[in-house]
Amino acid sequence: MEHATVRSFPAQAHSVLQHQVTSAGLRMPRRRPAGRGACVFNDPIHGHIEIHPLLIRIIDTPQFQRLRYIKQLGGTYFVFPGASHNRFEHSLGVGYLAGCLVRALKEKQPELEINHRDILCVEIAGLCHDLGHGPFSHMFDGRFIPLVRPGLKWKHETASVQMFEHLITSNDLGKVMENYGLVLSEDMDFIKEQIGGPIDETTCENPWPYRGRPREKSFLYEIVANKRNGIDVDKWDYFARDCHHLGIQNNFDYKRFLKFVRVCEVKRQKYICTRDKEVGNLYDMFHTRNCLHRRAYQHKVGNIIETMITDAFLKADPHIQIEGSNRKYYKISTAMEDMEAYCKLTDNIFLEILHSSRPELAEAREILYKIEQRQLYKYVGETKPKKGKEIEKEEYDTLPADVAAAKPENIPHDMELKSEDFIVDVINMDYGMKEQNPIDNVRFYCKSDPSQAIKITKEQVSRFLPETFEEQLIRVYCKKTDAKSLNAAIQYFVQWCIYRDFTKPQTMGHDPLTPEVPSDLASCPQEHAINQRNWKEGAP
Repeated sequence: MEHATVRSFPAQAHSVLQHQVTSAGLRMPRRRPAGRGACVFNDPIHGHIEIHPLLIRIIDTPQFQRLRYIKQLGGTYFVFPGASHNRFEHSLGVGYLAGCLVRALKEKQPELEINHRDILCVEIAGLCHDLGHGPFSHMFDGRFIPLVRPGLKWKHETASVQMFEHLITSNDLGKVMENYGLVLSEDMDFIKEQIGGPIDETTCENPWPYRGRPREKSFLYEIVANKRNGIDVDKWDYFARDCHHLGIQNNFDYKRFLKFVRVCEVKRQKYICTRDKEVGNLYDMFHTRNCLHRRAYQHKVGNIIETMITDAFLKADPHIQIEGSNRKYYKISTAMEDMEAYCKLTDNIFLEILHSSRPELAEAREILYKIEQRQLYKYVGETKPKKGKEIEKEEYDTLPADVAAAKPENIPHDMELKSEDFIVDVINMDYGMKEQNPIDNVRFYCKSDPSQAIKITKEQVSRFLPETFEEQLIRVYCKKTDAKSLNAAIQYFVQWCIYRDFTKPQTMGHDPLTPEVPSDLASCPQEHAINQRNWKEGAP
């Protein structure tokens, strides 16, 4: 029986037909919700991908379409001209890959009892996991919010859950979800838990902190955002997509991972595992992540552009009004408190400030003009703390003052710099789990016994693998761009490194204590850092 035939019946006739069909032991087909059916997208990364009609209903909302106007890599686009992709297409890719992974498990292991509700919920979570990103993605929650609201513990995942709720309620999609077989009392929790973790933080210490699915389906929580080892479809998509747009080689093939994936049980909990022979490929995956951070995500010019955009937003924040619900107005820094207001906050705020003629936005506008004219804050140098001497997060705010206090004795009075002249950028590089090796949290299986999960140590793989999985870089920039100030900034920086017992970088082969200013400070290679003992012996 066709859906169209059922929908064409008057309500009374439909009721009679339903009774007759049920009496005969048959099932009535569900009423197909109004709207577009399944759609095929031609994605440059994954090819032609088919998206379920329920996901199309979610995509066709203002809350999701907002992601078209948020750059995936934020200020990196100002350095890599190909990095013009947005959160929108990444979210489509993650939703698609989430479906690929959960279906692969269902096909290989019917005993897992993965049903259509599980598949739909995992796909929706993948699709909606980034709904809460602010302007320029991680610049907003990583730079702007900590400066403008230092006491606030806020992450974009929290906003993603709130925006998802807002999307469903404001577009009346709850009934649509039920029409596709979802049970809202369970499945809404399950979707939100995949995005933001346990709903009730007090349950985090419990043996099983989740409400949406029982412990028997614990593996489903490792697909979209894997808190255990970081191997998830979010990374698979952004590795492939970012490498494609950046022009960087991607060494990880998720399609191969799908061929060997299966679920094994460890201490009454089920984990996603892969073949033992794939351990080298997983190390390559995390190495790819590290390369992307070093070459693109933490590019010194991209980072300083994001710092300048942040400075502009800080100056504009008191003067920006974004209308939210009940005609209440919010600033850039408070818009995430109201999802109606937050929906209106995208990268477009950059152009609104830039093209504004309001006098109170003059300072912010000037900074954005400088970005467009490439008049950027100047890179002074970078250093690495020794192990055990890393800078703690609580110190970050005081670092510019510390550098300014490290005034060399030979600095003339007219070359003195203040704390507001310096920017100190602390970058923590790791494999996704701080000092931990993420592969230590991965379980593998052997061909001879695919039901038995095993661990593989780093020493069993290769001696060429990293000894440490976390390091810290400290970069110093100067807001003053004239030659005298730059020369002074270099001397301040070197003196500060001496005080802190950090590694000293050389700048273009010149001794930074001489008054000569390098022609290209930005290309100061940290690889030429000299031995700490010899440096101290030659220091003034």
